[in-house]
Amino acid sequence: MKYRKFGSLGWDVSVLGFGAMRFPLDSRGKIEEEESIKMIRHAIDGGVNYIDTAYPYHGGKSEIILGKALQDGYREKVHLTTKLPMFLIKKESDFDKFLNRQIKRLQTNPDIYLFHGMNQHLLELVKKLDLIKKMEDARANGSFKYIGFSFHDTIEVFKEILDYYNWDCCQIQFNYLDIDYQAGMEGLKYVGKKNIALIVMEPIRGGKLALTGEQLYEKTEMKEILEKSKVKRTMADWALQYVWNQPEVSVVLSGMSNMQQVMENLESANNSGMNSLTEDELITINELREAYRKYNIISCTSCKYCLPCPNNVTIPSVFGFVNELAYWGEKRRKMIGAFYGRMAKTSEDYERRKIQEGEVEGSAGLCTECGECLEKCPQQIDIPEMMKKAKVVFNNGQEISETFN
Repeated sequence: MKYRKFGSLGWDVSVLGFGAMRFPLDSRGKIEEEESIKMIRHAIDGGVNYIDTAYPYHGGKSEIILGKALQDGYREKVHLTTKLPMFLIKKESDFDKFLNRQIKRLQTNPDIYLFHGMNQHLLELVKKLDLIKKMEDARANGSFKYIGFSFHDTIEVFKEILDYYNWDCCQIQFNYLDIDYQAGMEGLKYVGKKNIALIVMEPIRGGKLALTGEQLYEKTEMKEILEKSKVKRTMADWALQYVWNQPEVSVVLSGMSNMQQVMENLESANNSGMNSLTEDELITINELREAYRKYNIISCTSCKYCLPCPNNVTIPSVFGFVNELAYWGEKRRKMIGAFYGRMAKTSEDYERRKIQEGEVEGSAGLCTECGECLEKCPQQIDIPEMMKKAKVVFNNGQEISETFN
């Protein structure tokens, strides 16, 4: 295993971290506990010393599984991270309630405690409830050692949060597709300048960058890119090596779902390096990036110039779901449709949830075809027309190929 400095904190972290949100499941959708524990311990035996979980992973079962896996001397071998479930925090006392519950689940205190999924709205909640002080008091009482946050919002919000406090670490989504998405490459460089430990999640974009077998043969352009490259790697390895190539990155999390993935990722980690990719290898990654982008049937770059929408449609997110369904096909409709289904369907639903939850996204159903977005879009997308098609796809169940042609 290879190791890097964990920012300015003075200890070394394995370049590969175990993300505990994608444990293997049985036919009933329940965690295969024995196999999950074997995987965790095999990763630790292979040198992994960073484990990441959170309150809601696997419906709350992830922390419990980790509590069992880290018995028998394994706890002393790792740095353990979990996260405060910000979406459930309504009052100051909720902080202690959830932290104590998580410690009980884990059967140990975490080393690192993160504010989970920080964005603009949640930053205001942190300020309102003075949650930084709660973090500092809990740290002083020995509940954990380090304070940080994970993030999902724009680069501007990321910089605001990063500058708000003297954080020990932060966690962002980063991969070769997302260099201009959320914190992106700009955020990664900004963290590096501050010498804050950087944890990367979604290096393989939830499996999107790890096509194998039949999946890869269906994407002939990507298959051809891999075949002509002088360096032979799996697609997952290409994705991981790109993230490890960035010297600002401390540890890369992988949500491993079977023992084969654990073994392959351990091997990839042992072959990693900072600034080690050659010009030819970077060209291959650039070509793969462009090939993926060509599969987007709506050419949205998530620049967000179209926002705010006067009718509260979260336009880039709707387009993102359409493109994901177009890429994966009907076999992923249920999962993608479930995420789309979390968006507000009516104006009344949006306003009610805005008051209750603070942060809510609006579906295509809120579009009135007012056209205000048309002059704002640098890609010149006919947004109202695409919203009509999105409604047909997600509300009526019509296939992408029948709707977008």
